Amino acid sequence: MSTNDKRFFAHDEKPKVLHNDYVTDRTSVSSGQDSIAPELGEETILAARGLYKGKLRGRKLTFAIAVIAGVGVLSSLLSTKTFEETFPQTVSPEGGEQDGHAATLQSFLVAIYELGCLAGALSNLWVGDLLGRRHTICLGGAIMTVGAILQTAAVDYAMMLVARVVTGVGNGLLTSTVPSYQSECAHPEKRGKLVMIEGALITFGIMISYWIDFGFYWIDSSSIQWRFPVAFQIVFAIFMIAGMYGLRLPESPRYLVRVGRNEEALAVLAALDDVDVTDQRVVQTWRGICDVVNVEDSQKFSFGELFTHGRGQNFRRTILGIAAQAFQQLTGINLITYYATLLFERLDLGPTKSRILSSCNGTEYFLASLVAIYVIETLGRRKLMLVGAVGQAITMGLLAALDATNTQPGRYVSAVLLFVFNSFFAFGWLGMTWLYPAEIVGLRIRQPANALSTASNWIFNFLVVMITGPAFANIQWGTYALFAVLNALLVPSVYFFFPETKGRSLEEMDLVFAKAHNDGVSPVKVALQQLPAPGSVEAEMILGRDDVIRQRQSGRKREDDSV
Repeated sequence: MSTNDKRFFAHDEKPKVLHNDYVTDRTSVSSGQDSIAPELGEETILAARGLYKGKLRGRKLTFAIAVIAGVGVLSSLLSTKTFEETFPQTVSPEGGEQDGHAATLQSFLVAIYELGCLAGALSNLWVGDLLGRRHTICLGGAIMTVGAILQTAAVDYAMMLVARVVTGVGNGLLTSTVPSYQSECAHPEKRGKLVMIEGALITFGIMISYWIDFGFYWIDSSSIQWRFPVAFQIVFAIFMIAGMYGLRLPESPRYLVRVGRNEEALAVLAALDDVDVTDQRVVQTWRGICDVVNVEDSQKFSFGELFTHGRGQNFRRTILGIAAQAFQQLTGINLITYYATLLFERLDLGPTKSRILSSCNGTEYFLASLVAIYVIETLGRRKLMLVGAVGQAITMGLLAALDATNTQPGRYVSAVLLFVFNSFFAFGWLGMTWLYPAEIVGLRIRQPANALSTASNWIFNFLVVMITGPAFANIQWGTYALFAVLNALLVPSVYFFFPETKGRSLEEMDLVFAKAHNDGVSPVKVALQQLPAPGSVEAEMILGRDDVIRQRQSGRKREDDSV
């Protein structure tokens, strides 16, 4: 076996060829046998070689595709003097009866952004296939730019609400497209790292926004104190759009095949590996994508397929994706991300110290997110989620206890615990819940299932951000206790219901759920077993595809007869 062959194998599994979205048995594609992909003739090769116009290839191209993220938060702007003067509805008089009302309006101003994100994510059910991945991403960036301009120019509460909805629609398009774009342009063994990089870039944006907010805090005589930090998010959006079109980053190969641009898909795959279009691995990947897309398109998709059971277990897998995204928000992370400065001010640390600590908290959040990039493919998904949930539950429990006692030493410890919570979350749940839904569902239901899971994230994001202000105003330390319980409930949920996806392709996950259904056991247990290579006769038997087996046997019989 050559060195080049060995690099295709994972652990002690049988020889396989790794494709963008699945793994196919080497014997089933090496010569194109049983493939329904277009023939790779000289005309196709010549056409493909001239189609890729990008400026990057290989690792540089893969890295450029990964670097597509940006975020802006209000956080420390909420209590600045000029912000409160512009939006007096969000100001709570000390000890006044309207505290709860003002807290609700403040929370709504922050949380309505999530409703815009929800609308953007759901619109991607049809926008994504209409425009393609790269144009959808740029559209999201353009809408975010318009929203940021409107936020910057806002003169009253109503205008700011509308502006934040517009910004949210753009971000919803981004968050429901970027993970798919990255995963469809990456090999399975790199997919986890790429999505974790996206998570790190989100925290990088949060870190930058905190420090900019702190720098402009001192300009308390002009509304530029909050307008410039809000406007700065335009820089991220413009950078993303300019990078996408300026570097001529390619469209997703799978999308290109779906719309019939097969030669261009072949050219993009070759560019991603920095090889010629005739490279064996590239051709095998291209044939495999063509096969899967042809099978998907052979039957018209019905939204009702998401609710089916049987060997495909589509309903169960869709629910797992939705639950993963909901769980991320129920950890309480946005209680800290959106209200960090206010939380530190609740500890009587003063406005200046609170902003310094918020900025340092954002910096530590970014640094902690880098750890997950290097351990995601080693420890796997389940272990990271479990460790994160345990750490988060303990941290929230301690915050509740210390907030209830309300002592000066306890306040200092609480400040440290806010850093600790961010570390556990960045390690276990930050990028994980964008990665897991894309891995757990099959190719046929991937887009609608991911749209629903992304919508779930923004619905629960809105819920958490909306209740945070009123919760602290009414039950105080009980807010931390509530999230401590919710985090504790994540542990048995992940342990008993979430199968491991590390090292598994999408087709292998089809086998995991099909075999679990056939044997009447949990997919969590089957995910730990050695399974037959996807595409093999044994795998097709597990999936119940008797017609495919008969077609192959018939084809081989005809070949034997001709010989």
